[in-house]
Amino acid sequence: MSLRLTLMRHAKSDWGDPGLPDHDRPLNARGHRSARAIGGWLQDRNVRPTTVLLSTALRVAETWDGIAPTLPDAAPQRLERLYHATPETILDCVEAHPPGDVLVIAHNPGLAALAQYLVAQTPDRVEFHRFPTCATLVLDIPGDDWTALGPACARVVDFVVPRDLTD
Repeated sequence: MSLRLTLMRHAKSDWGDPGLPDHDRPLNARGHRSARAIGGWLQDRNVRPTTVLLSTALRVAETWDGIAPTLPDAAPQRLERLYHATPETILDCVEAHPPGDVLVIAHNPGLAALAQYLVAQTPDRVEFHRFPTCATLVLDIPGDDWTALGPACARVVDFVVPRDLTD
């Protein structure tokens, strides 16, 4: 059996209201376009997570809203622990779910650090190390359960940033 883990950073948020708490920042217009484009990309590549783990931040919820129409069978779960989570916390959240195909939508720097920790061979893309907004990494992990997660355990299936898909 093989496990699939998709890591996605939320789409571009709106910084127009400096008084708005970080947790409550919505997406800007580019962020909405990026989320829809990434949703189409997931669909085109037949990436079909059954479990979706979401930070509780508004920008993550709105990213999911843009992607959700392309993943009708996915069951989203909002987890407070994923808001600005460390790589270890993200792993804990994944490991708490049954083996299968999981998508995590959360934040940097935790996602970027986790991606670098998990991959056996990094994609030949400078964006991988920055993990910009709405960057999406699809990984295959050999094994029957999430205890297989560890350093350099994963094979990169694909990596994309919205700029690859939109103007």
